[in-house]
Amino acid sequence: MNNELIKLDQDELSALLTSWGYPRFRGKQLHEWIHRHHAQSFDEMSNLPQDLRERLAQEYPLEETRVKDLQVSQDGTRKYIMELHDGYLVETVGMPVYRKDGSLERLTVCVSSQVGCPMACTFCATGREGLTRNLTAAEIVAQVRLVQDDFQQRVSNVVVMGQGEPFLNYNEVIAALRVLNDESDFHIGARHITLSTCGILAGIDQLAEEPEQFTLAVSLHSAVQLTRDALMPKVSHQPLDLLKKSLQRYSKKTGRRVSFEYLLIKDVNDGDDDLEALISFCRGLLCHINLLPVNTVDGSSLKPASTATAQKWIKRLQEEGVETSFRKSRGSDIAGACGQLKNKFSQSQQ
Repeated sequence: MNNELIKLDQDELSALLTSWGYPRFRGKQLHEWIHRHHAQSFDEMSNLPQDLRERLAQEYPLEETRVKDLQVSQDGTRKYIMELHDGYLVETVGMPVYRKDGSLERLTVCVSSQVGCPMACTFCATGREGLTRNLTAAEIVAQVRLVQDDFQQRVSNVVVMGQGEPFLNYNEVIAALRVLNDESDFHIGARHITLSTCGILAGIDQLAEEPEQFTLAVSLHSAVQLTRDALMPKVSHQPLDLLKKSLQRYSKKTGRRVSFEYLLIKDVNDGDDDLEALISFCRGLLCHINLLPVNTVDGSSLKPASTATAQKWIKRLQEEGVETSFRKSRGSDIAGACGQLKNKFSQSQQ
């Protein structure tokens, strides 16, 4: 779908078409084709006049996103390589959770927000690629649509935790999330949509002003400044004390809890001093901690901390009143887990 059309609401579409000399109700029809039916060509819009469809195709040519490759993990996770209209590739992950009777309880889609990523975090394969370009709102929405079509099940949750730093593509990401949240489209609850950032302070402050109750997640990975700088060098100029103040403002403004993502890495950020620093950082914050094992990435020497260390951390954090959970990796056998997303095909192979 064309990026500009998908970002227009029904009134704006009606205004556009009336400016072309068509009745206002044509805007409602066009809106339904875009958001209810997820039409992929103007020819599908059978109740629109042929001349209108031709003008739409001329003024707003559709940009196709398609599945280039699909891998299925032993845990049911599916990783997709999506090919964009200009040939660039991004990865998307569908993570189903099933009830004991085999029915689907929920379907979470992890979407990418950029082609590549400029942040160069040491534990992340995407960061080694550098940034090629931002995704449009339509390209972000298309990832959810294609996964939903593949599973033939409604998507219940979306996490913007794939390739890229969402807050460096803020406007397009928020526009996409509003489409996903809209009751006339995917109608995914705002609290079931999570934005993850490595700690871009301006983005956190801006999100606090948005009316929707999207969930904020922060990739923390260390509350020791020198360690965090080594793991996440591109946010070293936005130090932990300023990050904490930004998150305090966020929670005060929104009343919402922040989630911290913390990869436990053996002999890097899993020591007793690291644990105490994390406890100290969380004091005065409305937060929840997701501990995760670092995943294997080609060319990286980083190893996951032991299970005993993870259990020790959970016990200690909970004793301090910090809500903590341990999240297992999904799709690591197909390189679809946290930090592993990297294009399977090089651009020259397209």
